[in-house]
Amino acid sequence: MPKIDVRRFATRSELDTALADRLEQAIRATAEQPGSGPPVIMLSGGHTPLPAYAEVAARRPPHGDKLTIIYSDDRYVPADSDASNYHATRPLIDALGLPESQVLRVRTELPLEEAASDYDSLLRTLLASGAGIGLALLGIGPDGHTASLFRPEHLQQSRGHLAIAVQRPDGMQGISVTPDFLSNVAEPLFVVAGSGKHDVIAAFTGQDPNLVALRAVAGCARVELWIERAAETAAAASK
Repeated sequence: MPKIDVRRFATRSELDTALADRLEQAIRATAEQPGSGPPVIMLSGGHTPLPAYAEVAARRPPHGDKLTIIYSDDRYVPADSDASNYHATRPLIDALGLPESQVLRVRTELPLEEAASDYDSLLRTLLASGAGIGLALLGIGPDGHTASLFRPEHLQQSRGHLAIAVQRPDGMQGISVTPDFLSNVAEPLFVVAGSGKHDVIAAFTGQDPNLVALRAVAGCARVELWIERAAETAAAASK
């Protein structure tokens, strides 16, 4: 299991600001990143990172001309849907001025399994190019999931793949990166905010071998966990 470095924030505002600073730093660093392949940053979905995305979009940091953005997962919805992680990040993508060729999204206009296979192929090509997967944002749900890896069977399904199609517990379908892909990430950063996550945070920091989110990054040497204190204390106070 990876080494876990934990950082706690007293307020959501402090967490949002720190995340915006970290993302901006990672984007700026791509201007000087060596290597033959493109520098890559992975964005996550959900509500937690949205304020940071908006702040970085407003800052418009300079970046390397090969900067490539990828996604931890997306729901199987049209690319312009409010439920699309890709759609939620469009203001940031537009602010950075990235061409479509450097934004590797899940092509949900394809049939589900074909969309998963297409994303898998894009990620394989990216890794084969010598790309450096730097900062990778991830979340943890109250049920212990990360990206769109919700259940142990999704981890089993992932073997040998870089992206898979899944049936989500909310009734929707989705496409997710896999542990095989995440093992290539240099800086995995889990960001957790909101209430009701005390138990899952305790399981993560305690390295519960059954926790899906932790198993998803088992191939990483080190991960970071950033926590808004309310995510720990609200549930703890109710016990």
